[in-house]
Amino acid sequence: MGKASTSVAIAEADKPRRTTFRYYALFFASGFPALIYQIIWQRALFTIYGVNVQSVTVIVTVFMLGLGIGSLIGGRISASQSINVLRVFGLIDLGIGTFGASSLLLFHFVQQFTSGASTAAVAVISFALLLVPTLLMGSTLPLLVEHLVRRTDNVGESVGSLYSVNTLGSSVACFLSSMLLMRCLGQSGCVHLAVVINIVVGSTSLLLSFHESPQRRTSGIGSSRGSSKDRYAFSMAVGMILAGATGFLALAYEILWYHIYSYASGGKASCFARLLGFYLLGIAYGSLAVHDLCKEKLKNDTPRTVRSAAVVVAIGAIVAFSVAPAASFCIETGRIPYDLTFVFVAVGAALLGAAFPLISHASIPPDGNAGRKLSYLYVSNIIGSALGSYTLGFVAMDHMSTAQISLLLLSIGLITSAALVSLARPLLISRLLLGTFAAALVLVVFSHSLFSGLFERLMLRVYDQRGIVFRDLVENRSGIITVDSDETVYGGGIYDGEFRIEPLDDRNNIFRAFAVGAMHPHPERVLVIGLASGSWTQVLVNLSGVEDTQIIEINPGYLPLIEKRPIVASLLKNPRVHVDIDDGRRWLLSHPDSKFDFILMNTTFNWRANTTNLLSVEFLRMVRSHLNPGGILYYNTTSSSRVQVTGATVFPYALRIANFIAVSDSPISFDRTAWRKILENYKLDGRPIFDLSRVADRACINRWVSMPESQEKSIPGHLDASIEDRKSLLSRYKGERLITDDNMGTEW
Repeated sequence: MGKASTSVAIAEADKPRRTTFRYYALFFASGFPALIYQIIWQRALFTIYGVNVQSVTVIVTVFMLGLGIGSLIGGRISASQSINVLRVFGLIDLGIGTFGASSLLLFHFVQQFTSGASTAAVAVISFALLLVPTLLMGSTLPLLVEHLVRRTDNVGESVGSLYSVNTLGSSVACFLSSMLLMRCLGQSGCVHLAVVINIVVGSTSLLLSFHESPQRRTSGIGSSRGSSKDRYAFSMAVGMILAGATGFLALAYEILWYHIYSYASGGKASCFARLLGFYLLGIAYGSLAVHDLCKEKLKNDTPRTVRSAAVVVAIGAIVAFSVAPAASFCIETGRIPYDLTFVFVAVGAALLGAAFPLISHASIPPDGNAGRKLSYLYVSNIIGSALGSYTLGFVAMDHMSTAQISLLLLSIGLITSAALVSLARPLLISRLLLGTFAAALVLVVFSHSLFSGLFERLMLRVYDQRGIVFRDLVENRSGIITVDSDETVYGGGIYDGEFRIEPLDDRNNIFRAFAVGAMHPHPERVLVIGLASGSWTQVLVNLSGVEDTQIIEINPGYLPLIEKRPIVASLLKNPRVHVDIDDGRRWLLSHPDSKFDFILMNTTFNWRANTTNLLSVEFLRMVRSHLNPGGILYYNTTSSSRVQVTGATVFPYALRIANFIAVSDSPISFDRTAWRKILENYKLDGRPIFDLSRVADRACINRWVSMPESQEKSIPGHLDASIEDRKSLLSRYKGERLITDDNMGTEW
């Protein structure tokens, strides 16, 4: 009987552990679809409302605001002693899955009535669309924390463990999305996968809830730590401020890191998912470390908890500050592989992410209101995160350099750490903390050296041009623009043209811009999507017959660079030219009645993030409605067979010219005779571009006009400089997949 009794006792003791594991497993699984939804929903809304900074900031902020409000609701619900947490959690996941199943259809339906809306309208619409799912997502953490606190009697342990497993699930989703899911499943396929996971998690939770013991959920309330009056702790208001400050730091650094890594990758779509994956992995590990710390050493030691929070915030701020220069030096020397530099991000995120569970542990007693009080800290953390995203991405980046922003964030981190130290009673400043502040001072002193040549080093990841020095550097919230000593322009770390209109030294293949005259000799109304150096647009506006040119450019940083170059400066002073700073797709949606004879897009590389928005079937159909009879869309395919086939399939007439393609609803005639005459008489700001008295100039015209009509031949020294008709192109690339908003083309 003794052995039997012992076995029963052990089995009974293991029940809470097994039950707790259920929560970890389910919360891990629920983090996976949540991250997929966030990526896909934001992407879908960007397609509707544009990828300009205003739309991006509004949508991200609205998403986080919904999570914050949801946490408050979850906190209120958690205060009830009679709820079955597993059952509520299961219903929440089923609710999220239900919304997810119809989300893309809902977004497309709303698009019909709200396309081209103002920034304020985008905020309201996005909030309405995302309110229900984000409320549901945000409510789960306070609910489960309250439940686990009743079992563990330890707030830090409960917050750390749940925060860790949920974030780890999201991190895994990021890595799989980057490597496999987005490329193989597309947007709709990823959403369907997320819905299936929600259904499995929700159904499993409901089934398990019927075997949960209600009595066990109320054991251990306040059993070991006493009331909040017996503890050295700061008030809830102070805890909320500190939680907000750490959230501000964490998200601000994430924005800054993406700013840097996106540049270093040349704007690859997978860069964000990879960066976010390491960022979340770091937070997961930091939260897990806090779980162990609170469980073993800090359970009843609030002063030590506060000092620990101060240390991780200070060291985290230093590591986060060092990520950009460390990554750039690794790229320059090549001693550490580029992919391993993301470990710096994970370490910085781990330290900054560990602060929230520690602050929760020091602020919240393990009583029946733990979930409700945690919701206050959580919403403060989310508000701080949203402010970090907004302040840095929307304001600071327009007025400060990367080095200045890094110094500002380091200062905020050290101030937050010092505030935590001052709140610890008894006050005790350790050698580690003093050493940390001394290290921060050294970094500040040598910050100029650390950040000098930062972008030259980072660009070596894409272009191994040692010794390159940028003549111009423009940083703003829309990205990074650099110009080297040879007047080559790099937008976001990738080639973006040159300040050059020189036929005889045609390194930027400007002949493709002059070729407009062979297809449409008198385009009166012209639209240009993407200004960049302005060289192409300068060629176009000086063509005979052009009376009005509308330019859409997403990054205003190009304008002051153009003003400094005599060869293109007159473009911005031309009374026939109008410039709007906006997303091209968004502008077209908001101007449904605008019609053009010619639309030019010197589109960036097809694999870059969000480039699909200008190459997809849906976009091309939209452009068709903006063409006058006989109008032509002419754009850069960057030699992508999928881009070329998509254009030639959507439009009944197409002509490939080098790596550009001209498409139209009317036959396209490439009139070589007319083109020769246009070139011979072409004037740029009143100055002939060709001197017909020189042999070299005449030879250049002959070479251009004689461009072969075969993809197997080309003009020597030029990029695939040949002409190919639609029939030949479709035959050559038969079976190639079309690019759609859903499959996102070659981005992944």
